[in-house]
Amino acid sequence: MYQPGLHLICDCLSKETTTLSDYKACQILLNQLIESEGLSKIGEVYHNFPSGGFTGVVCLTESHISIHTWPEFGRITFDVFLSNYQKVNNQIAHRIYAKLIELFNANVIASHEINR
Repeated sequence: MYQPGLHLICDCLSKETTTLSDYKACQILLNQLIESEGLSKIGEVYHNFPSGGFTGVVCLTESHISIHTWPEFGRITFDVFLSNYQKVNNQIAHRIYAKLIELFNANVIASHEINR
């Protein structure tokens, strides 16, 4: 029986300009979380922009995680979408969300939860 997955969407502010400027720390964290949570990565693309900031998308069999940063404005947007096709992943989605907030020492300005 189909169970809706959880899509978490977040807009944040952060003063961690070093972490906002280069994707490496985010990539390391996401790879660790994907492995420890038993998720299945299909592929990933990260890109540092010459003027600062980065974008990244990790495709999972369970769906995806994407992130975009603007260090010049201290802004981050990200989303974590995990389906519940083979197992319920809602708590995993919340843990990944919390770890991204922690990585950037971020203040959430807008957050949305969508069951889909």
